[in-house]
Amino acid sequence: MTALLELEQLHYRFPGSAEAALRGASLCLEAGQRVALVGRNGAGKSTLMLHANGLLRPSAGQVRVAGEPLVYTRRGLLAVRRQVGLVFQNPDDQLFSASVVQDISFGPMNLGLDIAEVRRRVVEAAALCEVRDLLDRPTHALSGGQKLRVALAGVLAMTPRVILADEVTAGLDPWMRRQVLVIFDRLVAQGVTVLLATHDLSAARRWADQVAVMEAGQVVAVAPSDAIFGDAALRRLIGADE
Repeated sequence: MTALLELEQLHYRFPGSAEAALRGASLCLEAGQRVALVGRNGAGKSTLMLHANGLLRPSAGQVRVAGEPLVYTRRGLLAVRRQVGLVFQNPDDQLFSASVVQDISFGPMNLGLDIAEVRRRVVEAAALCEVRDLLDRPTHALSGGQKLRVALAGVLAMTPRVILADEVTAGLDPWMRRQVLVIFDRLVAQGVTVLLATHDLSAARRWADQVAVMEAGQVVAVAPSDAIFGDAALRRLIGADE
């Protein structure tokens, strides 16, 4: 089976930084997986995700989507972002239109789709994220949890095959965290792969099929959650016993 997303031996150093953020990080995702990406602050989780849809370009290594290398041209980046969607930790970094319906419409409109198809995608994504009743609301008037679901709906309207969610449950109340994971489960049931970077280790253990552990810019382990959390050394590495 061809992997949906392959990150192979990625290296990256932020300009002006003395330390490399990625040091040969590799990760492979297949269709319909629930994968939690865990590790301490500074391990490289967000940096890895920013490479996965071309927001950052590695100094060495390769990103492949559905077996094809990512090409860092305007056309190549648009192609990969149709298949790999990124939801930021802070939805205010992602929402910029005046109303919810405009924000969710933005991606499909940029694909050059006809109005009927854009509307269909907006309604479908809004229903999946349970924000249909918010479509006419101004984005600035939404709560934090509502903003997150609208930001996710905007990504889903592009019909990606992989969702990268960077600490999206941080700061949410327990009910809203559960609702977000329910949305992810619906996506996985449709064959979408979800990669969730999180510090919520209990959620990672309960929710994920696979857990990837990062440390010092490398993915040091990928295994079913029971295997990761049953390994004493890995538990210490990610702070599960603290």
